Amino acid sequence: MSEKRVLMDEQAMMRAIRRISHEILERNKGLTNALIIGIERRGVFLANRLQAQIEAIEGIHIETATMNVAQYRDDRDVRVKTGPSFTLDTTGKLVILVDDVLYTGRTIRSALNALMEAGRPRAIQLAVLVDRGHRELPIRADYVSKNSPTSHTENVQVHVTDQDGVDEVVLTSEN
Repeated sequence: MSEKRVLMDEQAMMRAIRRISHEILERNKGLTNALIIGIERRGVFLANRLQAQIEAIEGIHIETATMNVAQYRDDRDVRVKTGPSFTLDTTGKLVILVDDVLYTGRTIRSALNALMEAGRPRAIQLAVLVDRGHRELPIRADYVSKNSPTSHTENVQVHVTDQDGVDEVVLTSEN
């Protein structure tokens, strides 16, 4: 039997996006020559929300992009070779990577490989909605909405209205 516990509801997610947006603005003292990149799938929706929130706060438009890291993964038995490579030029830009859940760090490592193939960013920062621990690589997020230590038998799922019909973060565990 599976147990489900809501870690964040719609209001908490909205506050989290707002807070991370302010933290990004404060840390960078403006965002000239910046790019927000959402990692597929739900990182894309969160990146778009961050971009909209920053635009509402500062009145500046920041370019957003989508990244599929499947072909850059090294922890799959069969690497996915289909789909376009990430080709947007990142040279000299402040890149803010956005993902929903930070777990082992392997997705972010794959994203970093893709970014470096596409150019040499001035800096790369990472924003995540939930950090659940269990890192296998020395990767940490610059902006974290919620730290939620988990066991390996638990799973953190981010649902977004655009794809799932509801905004929430849930923790599920198998008993």
